[in-house]
Amino acid sequence: HGRLPSGRPGLVYGYRVHGPWAPHDGHRYNPAKVVLDPYAREIVGHYDGSDLFLGRNPAQPDRPDPRDNAAVALKARVAVPLAPVAPSRQRVEAGARVLYELHVRGQTRLHPAVPAELQGTYAGLAHPAVLDHLQNLGITTLSLLPVQHRADEERLLKMGLTNYWGYTTIGWFAPETRYWSGRPGTTPATEFRAMADAVHARGMELVIDVVYNHSAETDELGPTLSMRGIDNALYYHLRADDRALYENWTGCGNCLDFSQPRVVQLCMDSLRHWVTELGVDGFRFDLATVLARRQGGAFDPRAPFFAAAAQDPVLANALWIAEPWDIGMGGYRVGEFPPGWLEWNDRFRDTQRAFWLQRGSVSRGEFAQRFTASSDRFDHDGRAPMASVNFITAHDGFTLRDLVSYDAKHNEANGEDNRDGTSQNFSRNCGAEGDTDDAAILAERARLQRALLATLLLSQGTPMLLAGNETGQTQQGNNNAYCQDSPLTWLDWPGADADLMDFVRLLLALRREAEPLRSVQWWPAAPAEGVPSLQWRTPEGGSLSADDWQRSDRQALAILFDAPSPAPCWLVLVNAGAEPKTFVLPAGEWTRVLASDELGSAGDTSSPLPKATLPPSSVWVART
Repeated sequence: HGRLPSGRPGLVYGYRVHGPWAPHDGHRYNPAKVVLDPYAREIVGHYDGSDLFLGRNPAQPDRPDPRDNAAVALKARVAVPLAPVAPSRQRVEAGARVLYELHVRGQTRLHPAVPAELQGTYAGLAHPAVLDHLQNLGITTLSLLPVQHRADEERLLKMGLTNYWGYTTIGWFAPETRYWSGRPGTTPATEFRAMADAVHARGMELVIDVVYNHSAETDELGPTLSMRGIDNALYYHLRADDRALYENWTGCGNCLDFSQPRVVQLCMDSLRHWVTELGVDGFRFDLATVLARRQGGAFDPRAPFFAAAAQDPVLANALWIAEPWDIGMGGYRVGEFPPGWLEWNDRFRDTQRAFWLQRGSVSRGEFAQRFTASSDRFDHDGRAPMASVNFITAHDGFTLRDLVSYDAKHNEANGEDNRDGTSQNFSRNCGAEGDTDDAAILAERARLQRALLATLLLSQGTPMLLAGNETGQTQQGNNNAYCQDSPLTWLDWPGADADLMDFVRLLLALRREAEPLRSVQWWPAAPAEGVPSLQWRTPEGGSLSADDWQRSDRQALAILFDAPSPAPCWLVLVNAGAEPKTFVLPAGEWTRVLASDELGSAGDTSSPLPKATLPPSSVWVART
């Protein structure tokens, strides 16, 4: 520990750390390089990819670089502490939560109601017109892509690109300065805090995506910016066969070592800072499996980080969301995080995409399993259905519109000859690759978007929309637009699909009204008499046989949420097939409240008839 009595707000400083240069023993000390305090609340300077940031000698990689980089190094600035956040904020009920993943810059960069000087900033996100849209839509929880200070990869900088998504962080306490408006009298931190306060004033929650699994220092050829120059052997997982090399379970060149108490402490201190000073309500942990890997790489569900998180009084009420995988051996861990955690459920994403867009590839049983919160993954150790974060699209992959407009990725703009990004998209272009003026193709794409959105927002679990799902956003087939800070990724508000926005608003209102759709209890396989139950039926009105469940060539089914009087019963009819399907309705008079094939359909159609016919690619909802 050290103390600098004269270290008042405004002081800019960095560290020179002395020690051995012995990469094969894991040590990369180089006092010629000024390194950033990992606890920096404000950061000055900018990493530009220059070889002055290298700890190694570019001409002799096994030797330290003797050049002093103090003039260009990232440095910390002592910040004025912010007033503590009020601890009594009301939280959103688990069953009511609707996540909305967004990018701070992309959300408002083209928003016509936001003043030009605020577009793409924290202040822009706090603009009343932006929050009005989200609140009116029915969103409860904003989930921001990374907002911690980042350093873009040298490779991207040489191509004139940036890591737009922000998954190359280096300052875990400091808000990214590129999203700050620069207005006099503000700092990145004060502007972020004001945005958080504005979100809370609307009764919404604020979650941020955090990247503690790796740092912007990348692999052994990367820059020395902070932790590498302070204690490389402590902060990072190094390979046992050669400690000059890094484990790379992240695909980003290095992995932080959460088996080390000081790494866990640094992370927990950072999380508390974002909660107590910056007003954050929760966190989405990128590649969260890394945080639970022991020395040697084994995943441990009782890892030190989980224990620290569970017992921290400041973070007791925070929302914890895991991306439950990494690319290392045994890295896929969906459903294995501790009770209280939510997890991104890629099984839901892939199943529902394939069910609607790859006809005949998904059984009705698999559809039903994902529709009811994936109990095969999450129904254990007292975990609730809301642990499953359901989504159709996220930042990583096609937009919803592109999902029904492209059979293949088109990532040429990323500079990797279209090699990057997944090729397993479960997408369908409906007859033309990309933009078209064919009315029939456009109508089918619109129907499929609405059917996918209906499936997402009627399913049990915690739904997550990607910003632009509701506006018809396209990235022209780029399914890995991590490096595209341009109109390609900024939300096109002038071109927004008003009908689609109305449909999403209707769906979310329906979800709020229909309590069974957001049940926080698992549906029993054999419910007791007189209690709410969920029943699966064939279009003919009967129960599904074992063969019915397993067949993937039958893509229509009915879902009855039965309830004792006077509570209403709810009926969801699904037809993912290519032909109209007639359903025999349960006894009673049903009022249709949603038909995904008809724009603006609502509760003005009652059907005392015994049957209803659904068009292809459609969802129908009714109540008694």
